[in-house]
Amino acid sequence: MPTFLTPGRHGYSVRFSRTRPDSLAVATSQYYGLAGGGTLFFLELAPDGTTLLELQKLEWSDGLFDVTWSGTGDGVAACGAGDGAVVVWRGGCAAPLRVLRAHRAEVCSVDWPRAHLLSASWDTTVKLWDPESEACLSTFSGHSQLVYTAAFSPHSPATFATVSGDGHLKLWTCAEPARPAAAVKAHDAEVLSCDWSRTESHALATAGSDGLIRGWDLRRLTTPMFTLKGCECAVRRVQFSPHAPSVIAAVSYDFTTRIWDLKRGCEPLETIRHHSEFTYGLDWNTLRPHQIADCGWDSLVHVFVPRSLA
Repeated sequence: MPTFLTPGRHGYSVRFSRTRPDSLAVATSQYYGLAGGGTLFFLELAPDGTTLLELQKLEWSDGLFDVTWSGTGDGVAACGAGDGAVVVWRGGCAAPLRVLRAHRAEVCSVDWPRAHLLSASWDTTVKLWDPESEACLSTFSGHSQLVYTAAFSPHSPATFATVSGDGHLKLWTCAEPARPAAAVKAHDAEVLSCDWSRTESHALATAGSDGLIRGWDLRRLTTPMFTLKGCECAVRRVQFSPHAPSVIAAVSYDFTTRIWDLKRGCEPLETIRHHSEFTYGLDWNTLRPHQIADCGWDSLVHVFVPRSLA
């Protein structure tokens, strides 16, 4: 299993490139994100598939808490930083391409599948950006506590979902920043993550500090479609597989990465225990079937195919 150590840096987010199956970006912070700077690592799987190589590392003066690849520029990635900045880098360049500033607190989520970029912050807002002009196009202010995740729908370019410490999942259209199109109290706890199904345009999953993962049908938000248990602590990220519609992966503060197959019930199909600290980052490789990357506060990045899916 290819593994990479980020010395003195704690992993918060890992993402496979949208265009290169062997390329990854990892956002990290010093001192568990409480102080110090952040480092963005550009990594590459070696041709033999057994080693992760460091191509470049880029430093920022505050912690980096999420990373996303641009859907329009090859080798370009954006990070959410602890000083409220969204920092855009291109691989091979030492200085940032752009620094987007409008948030008043830590940016903990960024998403950039097409031309516009979405950022979510501890200042309780979500902002829509045109990174080319560095313009903040809209501010969405519907949550009462910090927003942990904002994610565009893969099926509708003008639609996105947000989840917050206020326990709510909210759905938005880019043209209507004044109010969400729909909202549901998703968990009786902080909601830390959400993800859209790649195959079902009406399906979303949320993950909370209650250790639960819930599935939602946007056509009927009154009750969850499913509830998955198994994590002993907060679920930090949840993600539908892009290769198997019924498969879901999640990482947790209980140091685990878990796999579920909804066709086989609500118990985890597999529990992977290769981290010794909070597991924070998670991503499926859309270009290589069933391959996953995860990262954690133990400074380790792992790339693997779960045994249950091999």
